[in-house]
Amino acid sequence: MRSNDPNLFSERYRVIAVEAERLIIKGIITGTVLTIVNSDACIPLTSEEYPLGKLVVLSDPCASAPN
Repeated sequence: MRSNDPNLFSERYRVIAVEAERLIIKGIITGTVLTIVNSDACIPLTSEEYPLGKLVVLSDPCASAPN
């Protein structure tokens, strides 16, 4: 799935795994599995922040106003 696919940002995802540098999520409708890589090693991802089974949605960074 390409990053400019509008379905990527309209899908809801469930957390299936979390590591310090990776968040692995699975689309509820499509079943698509995505791995999100944390670019900030100083702030690790935690299971407290992203417990297994938590529902998340992705936001399109291109759709937000520039800083």
